[in-house]
Amino acid sequence: MSGRILIVDDVATNRIVLKVKLGEACYETALASDAANCFRVVKETAPDLILLDRDLPDRDGIEVLRRLRSDPAARDLAIIMTLGAGSVDARLTALNAGADDVMTKPLDEPLLMARMRALLRARTAARELRERNAALGAIGLAEAATPFERPGLVALVTDRPETALHLRKLLATHLGDRLIIQSRDEVLGDAPPNPEPDVYVIEQDIGSAGGGLRLMSDLRSRGIGRDAGMCILQTNKSGDGAGMALDYGADDVVANEADPREIAIRLRRLVARKRREDRLRAKVNDGLRLAVFDPLTGLHNRRHAMARLGRMLERTRRGGAEFAVISVDLDRFKAVNDAFGHPGGDKVLVEVARRLSQNLRTDDLLARFGGEEFLIALPDTSLHDAQLIADRLCRSINETAITLDNDRSLSVTASIGLKEVVAAELTALDCVETILAQTDRALMTSKKLGRNQVTVCLPAA
Repeated sequence: MSGRILIVDDVATNRIVLKVKLGEACYETALASDAANCFRVVKETAPDLILLDRDLPDRDGIEVLRRLRSDPAARDLAIIMTLGAGSVDARLTALNAGADDVMTKPLDEPLLMARMRALLRARTAARELRERNAALGAIGLAEAATPFERPGLVALVTDRPETALHLRKLLATHLGDRLIIQSRDEVLGDAPPNPEPDVYVIEQDIGSAGGGLRLMSDLRSRGIGRDAGMCILQTNKSGDGAGMALDYGADDVVANEADPREIAIRLRRLVARKRREDRLRAKVNDGLRLAVFDPLTGLHNRRHAMARLGRMLERTRRGGAEFAVISVDLDRFKAVNDAFGHPGGDKVLVEVARRLSQNLRTDDLLARFGGEEFLIALPDTSLHDAQLIADRLCRSINETAITLDNDRSLSVTASIGLKEVVAAELTALDCVETILAQTDRALMTSKKLGRNQVTVCLPAA
């Protein structure tokens, strides 16, 4: 995984060694020997990740870290702080100041590379979600308000009761989120968890050596916890396997014997990250839904209808079954808006959409095509059957008056145009637009003949 890495260290030898190692791994690197140069390079090159030493000649590394986190342009950078001495308090200070990870010198190079890959992977995924959300915002799709959020839910997956009790006791006063205990069989059971945990903490050697990594992969492949944070809990004192766990897709690795405050910080971060990404995914999904649905009636919109018609046309052109297209336009709808205002007109549109929907089949396409016009496509439908359906739709709109506020009601009629599309009659020039134009001409004929009726577009002689 390539990326731009900024190495901030006052010792030239450290900078050079890291530059060589990262270059061998195909990373672009920039160097800074102090805080002033760090800020300058961040502004000029926008790195993806910073290796920031705590001990700098002109400013404390913690102060540099806090300043970076307060800068909107640098707030989302991945930052690993390196320490000359690995005291618990120093690690906690760095994590609380905003470091994504903390490593003690001399650096374990394979583990450093694995942690960098994990951070860059997470940063890329988050950036892609933000870009999708921004793209939807650019076309005017509103951003939903942030809902109230329940406390986080962390699932500790282990088959050893002593491990579960040990970690639950350690985290009782530090985590702030719910912690539940699950066995391997419970996690893989048929019943999906409700609610689904925000973070899974999986014992590294559950069942057998490396069993936690296999379980994590199994969960991902089954869609369980697909969007949840994954943290591997190391119960072996050697610390072996952390790099492998990260490269298998773990978001973090913690040691069972680590300070409970550090474990709690890391788990809270995973919960917070998962919540942020959930909100972004929800906004993206809402935006995509709004992009193909009409917000007033809940029907598909013109964009979706055009794409669906295009697919139906190509299927028929290749020898597939015929289909029918119906255009429905409410008669004298301007008079409705003039008499009852736009809220009254909206109620009419919603009720007409409901009546049309009730009289169509599951596979039929129904879309609000614009204003008071609706478009219907009937796949695998003969002209005879399409005429019966169109007549039924016309009656459903007109037979019963539509009730508005204060017990007021009005009768509405619609003019309908119908076009059958069959492979034998298609020419090379026929496309969705030409078919719609023919359907519209049939609709206008219904208007001219007195409205509230169906006109069929007959094939040219």
